[in-house]
Amino acid sequence: MGNSGEFNIWKIRQEFPMLQHLMHGKPFIYLDSAATSQKPRAVIDAMSTFYRDKYGTVHRSVYDFASEATTAYNSVRQKVKDFLNAAFVEEIIFTKGTTESINLVASSFGKAFLQPGDEVLITAMEHHSNIVPWQLACAERGAILKAVPINDRGELIMEEFDKLLSDRTKIVSVAHIANSTGTINPIEEIIRRAHARGAKVMIDGAQSAAHMPVDVQSLKADFFAFSGHKAYGPTGIGVLYGKRALLEKMPPYQGGGDMIDEVTLTSSTYQPLPLKFEAGTPMIAEVIGLGEAIDFIESLGRDKIAAWEQDILEYATKRLSEVKGVRIIGTSSMKGGLISFVVNGLHPLDVGTLLDLRGIAVRTGLLCAQPTLKHFGVSSLIRISFAVHTQIEEIDIFCDALQEVVLMLRPCMSY
Repeated sequence: MGNSGEFNIWKIRQEFPMLQHLMHGKPFIYLDSAATSQKPRAVIDAMSTFYRDKYGTVHRSVYDFASEATTAYNSVRQKVKDFLNAAFVEEIIFTKGTTESINLVASSFGKAFLQPGDEVLITAMEHHSNIVPWQLACAERGAILKAVPINDRGELIMEEFDKLLSDRTKIVSVAHIANSTGTINPIEEIIRRAHARGAKVMIDGAQSAAHMPVDVQSLKADFFAFSGHKAYGPTGIGVLYGKRALLEKMPPYQGGGDMIDEVTLTSSTYQPLPLKFEAGTPMIAEVIGLGEAIDFIESLGRDKIAAWEQDILEYATKRLSEVKGVRIIGTSSMKGGLISFVVNGLHPLDVGTLLDLRGIAVRTGLLCAQPTLKHFGVSSLIRISFAVHTQIEEIDIFCDALQEVVLMLRPCMSY
């Protein structure tokens, strides 16, 4: 482990209360961070303290607790701006999660910029949340949805990307890291080529924001989204970054309180960014929790987080490859901290259930990526995914348990 001396894994693990628990009487080994991350104590305490001692609404009242809540809430927007290196704090929109962020862009960008015959380009490796919103937008606007195919390593076929990209392409929407295969896409190159044809680019950063440095200005991304709950923060809070010039041209996604300037019974005018896109009472405690999660991530350093998780990935890939019958799905040379696989002749649900009884949490099923699974000829996967608290020892325990499960389910299995 080349970076273990720089990463105090034992100290980090003490920050996560859930990791101190047992599951089925066994030490809890959490290998499902790509689905949702465990929460450090600072996040839990900050939200509890707010609800217990400091609760008040924001943007609406002048009493002391409301004023303090508004200050705390607004300070997190600045943290997110710095976290992504956005140019302006107004470019940070709070949403419920990556899914709502993508839906917001698909709906609002679609209304502002998509005309019949225009094209939207996604890829065959996308999460359903980066497929269905674009299907809806294209159906509504009369646009055409196209998808870049992938190869058998789980990588985009960039020659096909170039063929599909045209002067009719208005927006390209692509995952930074694929949740099914772990593939890290060549985002900089995708953005460069898309911009050369006049298209905008939406990046689904759900699997990247907490695991590697992200600089939206350096990337020149037009939109970037991530979820708090995958970044050691609470559920119900997400972020949409959008270039200010684009957001100003897009209509509101929802109507309601806080996003309006003046309302009459016949018409309304809207607040400037970012409030134009934040209708209703916001997720105040969740935003405060997100701020603490960002502080936690930044205290460790995303460059060091990325290095640690790459060490874990390399070790886990080697150990997993030694288990007979395992087929890894997604073998790109550029991968984030997750591995999906199948075991010949065994159903992932059976494997996952028996691992659960051994205290090991993994993901099984479609992974919200049916087109990807169809490409690989499978109907279900097992996925392990890593976080700042993942230990080498946990990988050893997992692989030993997997071998035991395989022998239990197929005692006479031949290879």
